[in-house]
Amino acid sequence: MQDLPPEALDQVAGYFQALSEPTRLRILNLLRDGERNVGDIAQATGFTAANVSRHLSLLAERGMVARESRGTSVWYRIADPAIYDLCDLVCGSIARSYEQAAAERAAFVRTAGRSERA
Repeated sequence: MQDLPPEALDQVAGYFQALSEPTRLRILNLLRDGERNVGDIAQATGFTAANVSRHLSLLAERGMVARESRGTSVWYRIADPAIYDLCDLVCGSIARSYEQAAAERAAFVRTAGRSERA
């Protein structure tokens, strides 16, 4: 990232912006198991087909999903499986932060409990 021109950084920012919406993350998670059409995704997420289509269009624009027309349906699949490596890396970091915070809270509770008994 250090030597990228500003135009490339704009593309990187757009990529991360696409991942900043929980609905799109849910869609990407559903596509982890294989391709689906808009109706399948809408039913699985509880969102309207129009809403799902809007999110899928943005994900396709960013190169994260690929689409293929089959008859009257459009099927979507992950275009680059490396997206899951990135998401797993971020999720792992967040999980470690939660674990550390929980350990700190537990230590605080133990310490506070000792102080009250003294």
